[in-house]
Amino acid sequence: MTTKTLAVALALTLAPTLGLAMGCNYDKHEQQAMSCAAGTTYDAGTNTCVATTG
Repeated sequence: MTTKTLAVALALTLAPTLGLAMGCNYDKHEQQAMSCAAGTTYDAGTNTCVATTG
Protein backbone atom coordinates (compact mmCIF):
# COMPACT_ATOMS: atom_id res chain seq x y z
CA MET A 1 0.00 0.00 0.00
CA THR A 2 1.10 3.50 -0.61
CA THR A 3 1.60 6.14 2.04
CA LYS A 4 -1.44 8.09 0.85
CA THR A 5 -3.66 5.03 1.11
CA LEU A 6 -2.47 4.31 4.63
CA ALA A 7 -2.99 7.94 5.66
CA VAL A 8 -6.55 7.98 4.31
CA ALA A 9 -7.35 4.65 5.95
CA LEU A 10 -6.01 5.93 9.29
CA ALA A 11 -7.99 9.17 9.00
CA LEU A 12 -11.22 7.32 8.20
CA THR A 13 -10.63 4.96 11.10
CA LEU A 14 -9.98 7.71 13.65
CA ALA A 15 -12.63 10.22 12.50
CA PRO A 16 -15.57 8.66 14.42
CA THR A 17 -13.41 8.22 17.52
CA LEU A 18 -12.36 11.85 17.54
CA GLY A 19 -15.94 12.94 16.97
CA LEU A 20 -17.15 10.96 19.97
CA ALA A 21 -14.35 12.31 22.14
CA MET A 22 -16.03 15.71 22.12
CA GLY A 23 -19.12 14.20 23.67
CA CYS A 24 -22.75 14.94 23.22
CA ASN A 25 -23.84 18.59 23.53
CA TYR A 26 -20.25 19.76 23.93
CA ASP A 27 -21.10 23.46 23.80
CA LYS A 28 -24.33 23.20 25.75
CA HIS A 29 -24.07 23.48 29.49
CA GLU A 30 -27.51 22.70 30.77
CA GLN A 31 -28.54 23.56 34.27
CA GLN A 32 -31.16 21.70 36.20
CA ALA A 33 -33.78 23.78 37.98
CA MET A 34 -33.80 23.58 41.76
CA SER A 35 -37.14 23.41 43.52
CA CYS A 36 -37.61 24.92 46.94
CA ALA A 37 -40.26 24.25 49.55
CA ALA A 38 -43.35 26.45 49.78
CA GLY A 39 -42.54 29.82 51.32
CA THR A 40 -38.93 29.79 50.18
CA THR A 41 -37.11 30.99 47.09
CA TYR A 42 -33.81 30.03 45.56
CA ASP A 43 -30.85 32.31 46.28
CA ALA A 44 -28.26 31.96 43.52
CA GLY A 45 -25.60 33.71 45.59
CA THR A 46 -25.60 31.07 48.30
CA ASN A 47 -27.05 28.22 46.23
CA THR A 48 -29.67 27.54 48.89
CA CYS A 49 -33.36 28.08 49.52
CA VAL A 50 -34.14 31.05 51.75
CA ALA A 51 -37.36 32.02 53.50
CA THR A 52 -39.49 34.53 51.65
CA THR A 53 -40.30 37.58 53.76
CA GLY A 54 -43.24 39.87 53.31
